[in-house]
Amino acid sequence: MIATKRTRIIGAAMLAATIIGGVSACSGGSGSGSSSSAGGSYTFWDPYPQFDASAAWTKLVEQCGTQAGVTVKRTGYDTSALTNKALLAGQQGSSPDLLLVDNPVVSTLADAGILTSTAENKLDTSAIQKNIIGAGQIDGKTYGVPIGANTLALYYNKKVLAAAGVDISTVKDWASLTDALAKVTAAGKKGITFSAIGTEEGSFQFLPWFWGSGANLKQLDSSKAQQALSLWTDWVKKGYAPNSVINNTQTTSWQEFATGDYAFGENGTWQLGNVKAAGIDYGILNIPGIDGGSAPAPTGGEFMTIPVQKDTSRYATSKKIAECLTSTKSFVNTDNTLSYIAPTAAAQQEQVAGNAELKPWVDAVAAAKGRTSDNLGTKYPKISQQLWGAVQNALSGSQTPQAALQAAQTAAAAATK
Repeated sequence: MIATKRTRIIGAAMLAATIIGGVSACSGGSGSGSSSSAGGSYTFWDPYPQFDASAAWTKLVEQCGTQAGVTVKRTGYDTSALTNKALLAGQQGSSPDLLLVDNPVVSTLADAGILTSTAENKLDTSAIQKNIIGAGQIDGKTYGVPIGANTLALYYNKKVLAAAGVDISTVKDWASLTDALAKVTAAGKKGITFSAIGTEEGSFQFLPWFWGSGANLKQLDSSKAQQALSLWTDWVKKGYAPNSVINNTQTTSWQEFATGDYAFGENGTWQLGNVKAAGIDYGILNIPGIDGGSAPAPTGGEFMTIPVQKDTSRYATSKKIAECLTSTKSFVNTDNTLSYIAPTAAAQQEQVAGNAELKPWVDAVAAAKGRTSDNLGTKYPKISQQLWGAVQNALSGSQTPQAALQAAQTAAAAATK
């Protein structure tokens, strides 16, 4: 996921009130530590260290184990630590029975031979939206089930736009969006804020514009890619976007939008609670493609995976636990808490029925795309590093968009041979 750790901590405070209602999807209860007489103990690792033994998420995991006739011992790690531990455990033949990992990590673990495919573990992915499951697919094989997805869109301030005489219904492509930014700044307000920091957050936020131009990550220096980077560079030069974007994380970018001075802020589903707290009369606009339509935004979120075990007889029970955690009831409660959109139509319908404000995000997720899609797999992190570097160099003025992307393509090609 791309939402920050702080966002997860905020979600933890809400968890007991929401997930516990979905625990009925998994019958019974179990304390951690002792083995179940029915089938022993199973291990489960996830990227949620903020949830302790008393948390409803932990109880749900444990109760899904009870339903499967075993005891589940859950451990939460920070995302980066989890990846490293999973790789080391796989090499040592001591992987956990179930592993919940950030979607770009799936390809890394699969490439290392650590994960079983759904063809092997028999997890059913037929109901999962194809664009969401795509982040876990490599060379025609699928390596897990997404528990949900988040993505990006444009929050807009209705008051700021109205004062500038901008009708949001006219904003349909890059030209009309740029025209709206010009009107807003001419009226004395601020245009758009986003994150262009030199990390994965910067690439994550640039990708809707990159993909929205028609560009492909296999060719960073295409003319279409140059159009996307020129768009951002021109916005900064004209004062439509602040110079601060070059150092903005998604959190600091959000703080700028939350002042109420900006017409648009690019951010994710995880800010829904914060926009209400800010008291902004807001709307949600899918990020437009260069000539209209919704640009593909990248998906964030985790995948439930089943690592390779020496004792293959364990897979059947792991499958039962995974199926419990990815039931519609569990999807709805967990995804509402984590500000995710569920990966199945049935669970999405329940989410929107409970909160109509999620409808634009369901649409945004439908148009989204996995960062490791296009069979990029483990090449993606190397390409992304060069992409965010090019964005930094162009926005700082040290290189033209064309030169920055040409250098990035050369470096990416060398790194992914």
